[in-house]
Amino acid sequence: MAFRTHSDATVARAAMSAELLDAETEAALARRWRDEKDEAALHRLVTAYMRLAVSMAAKYRRYGASMNDLTQEASVGLMKAAEKFDPERGVRFSTYAVWWIKASIQDYVMRNWSMVRTGSTSSQKSLFFNMRRVRAQVETEAAAEGIQMTGEEIRRRIAEDLGAPLRDVEMMEGRLAGSDFSLNAQQAGEEGREWMETLEDETPGSEEVVGRDRDLSAARQWIADAMDALTEREKMIIIARKIDQQPRTLESLGGELGLSKERVRQLEAQALKKMRRHMEEHVGEEAAALAGEAV
Repeated sequence: MAFRTHSDATVARAAMSAELLDAETEAALARRWRDEKDEAALHRLVTAYMRLAVSMAAKYRRYGASMNDLTQEASVGLMKAAEKFDPERGVRFSTYAVWWIKASIQDYVMRNWSMVRTGSTSSQKSLFFNMRRVRAQVETEAAAEGIQMTGEEIRRRIAEDLGAPLRDVEMMEGRLAGSDFSLNAQQAGEEGREWMETLEDETPGSEEVVGRDRDLSAARQWIADAMDALTEREKMIIIARKIDQQPRTLESLGGELGLSKERVRQLEAQALKKMRRHMEEHVGEEAAALAGEAV
């Protein structure tokens, strides 16, 4: 089964016209593939979720890859998800497939980002796609607390928040800075089209919203179970920093707990690692990664 011989427009049209599977049909198809290696069942399951793959692929056009190539990589991830999906976990296939589709697309983007390989380890991959977001978060928190952080301090915070070696942060910072370009620059061979025009509206569609809402209860349960592995102090910090609608600052928590801001931050990072290990042991690495995005 392959979608590689079709243009992106053809695949997109086919994806939008594909059937919508209910939970029972989806689980039945997955079991037929798992237990009987029924390729017709696998094909039907994958085809039904190509719209998800196309939608996710579109979000990565900003990295300069063609939509056709991104869609092909997304379909590869979708196939891997279908082959490995366990319907007995009680999670919809769309929730599980997101992790595999994203991993496949991100691997492709990183392989093609520049002539010099950007990185291949899990920490380098996390840095490539999250470094700018975490840097902005760190700088915003520091500004809110009236703190002027040096570049070295910011890099150390990024390394700790993303669980990456400092040398990887320094390496990725240089490579990402070297690859920056104006979004108003014109693309080669695109008849004057600017890169700005390739930016995708990330507002989720109605189907994506429904899917996320449907699986939210499962993710909440995974997180609640993982919270049980924490100490009372760690629970308090995670709730105050990651779950409450208005997160508290490190300084306010430190004052209440009689700890320095740095110590509170270390406890927060330690607690998040504990939760991730717990989820990986009980629901698998892919599901843990998805639930982890909610914390």
